[in-house]
Amino acid sequence: MVGAVPKLRADKRADRTTSGARGRALRVGLISALVPLSLTLVQCGKAPNPAALAANSQANVQVVAKTNQQVASGDTFEDRFPAPQFGERFPSASESFLQRQMSDFSPKRAVQQPPAETAPYKVASLEPQVPYKRSPRDDLTTLVSMKSSAFPYFGNNPASDAPFLNIAKGDRRGHRSYSGRVFWQDETYNDSRVLMHVPEHFDVRKPGVIVVFFHGNGATLERDVRDRQLVPKQITDSGANAVLLAPQMAVDAADSSAGKFWQPGGFKRFMAESADHLARVTGDPNSARAFANMPIVIVGYSGGFLPTAWSLEVGGISDRVRGVVLLDAVYGEMDKFASWIESHRSGFFVSAYTRHTARRDRELMSMLRQKGVSVAEDMDGPLRPGSVVFVETGDGITHRDYVTRAWTRDPLKDVLVKMSATPALALTRVAATSSAASSR
Repeated sequence: MVGAVPKLRADKRADRTTSGARGRALRVGLISALVPLSLTLVQCGKAPNPAALAANSQANVQVVAKTNQQVASGDTFEDRFPAPQFGERFPSASESFLQRQMSDFSPKRAVQQPPAETAPYKVASLEPQVPYKRSPRDDLTTLVSMKSSAFPYFGNNPASDAPFLNIAKGDRRGHRSYSGRVFWQDETYNDSRVLMHVPEHFDVRKPGVIVVFFHGNGATLERDVRDRQLVPKQITDSGANAVLLAPQMAVDAADSSAGKFWQPGGFKRFMAESADHLARVTGDPNSARAFANMPIVIVGYSGGFLPTAWSLEVGGISDRVRGVVLLDAVYGEMDKFASWIESHRSGFFVSAYTRHTARRDRELMSMLRQKGVSVAEDMDGPLRPGSVVFVETGDGITHRDYVTRAWTRDPLKDVLVKMSATPALALTRVAATSSAASSR
């Protein structure tokens, strides 16, 4: 018994030693698991270790190298995402360039169509009202290259009977303007495009009109005629059955040269070619004859007076011209304007002016009165066949903004609305009963 006690105590000490070892092992295991986790959490708030980044970069390089070996057969970034070609982003001058409308990007809303028996259109030529049904479409604005447009032009300048391109520098040819500045043919007189606009409500089967717009100096078709002067929008907002043609004159230059419109019959050739293009643009090739006989309204702004005057004088189809509108544009050629007014009493003539052209406008008024032509000096009444109107605008009206703000805002719209209200001018007001037109 005496020997048994020490043995029992030794067993107990062994048990305590064994359990202590197990506890230490358990604590070491927990610490081993928690230390990496704590280090990871600590790293969340600190900058990455440069050594670790370097190691990771080496590992990534190895992975990328292996991946590249797998995709080298044709699944590279360049194969999947080829860079766009220049021609895909910028069409050449010979290509038709369709301008996207805001309506292309907005959600289409359902439009309730009224019953056929309650959807008449109004005809200003006093024809009976009949039901009108046409499939809806958006406005169409596009650029079309035309051979008969103002430029390129290689003929003579009628003012001097000398070649228009009167400057040469190596193979390059140019024109020295009256101010002495040289404009080069390849930069200024090489754009043959024409801005065409067909409103959504236009119907070629009904009486309509073609508006020809000659822009002023320092202009381009997209930047100025379409986006700044809002000429297509004014045509649409008028509600008149009208389409727009605006040829590119001298590109962004202080030059009023008329180009091919100087030539006898030049305006006639331009309108004949336009008829074919308008027929294709509207999707009805058979409508070319209707466009070829449609009456014309010529609008000349600022330097656009020169191609306007020569188109009336030698264009070859002055009888088709139903009206002429000059917007601060009587800088000369008064005899040509007076001659057309005197011999075409079935058309109308409107000239609005600022102090810049006031002297010449008053001179033209005097010439007409001497010929026995009655002249009005306000735009309060409707336009009628034979109307001759001169409107002086105040000092607050600037020449640069004259196409959008003259005697009223949107003067082209105002002219077409007044023209459409006159039965003798036979313009169809397709949009007269349309709430969409009135809300524009």
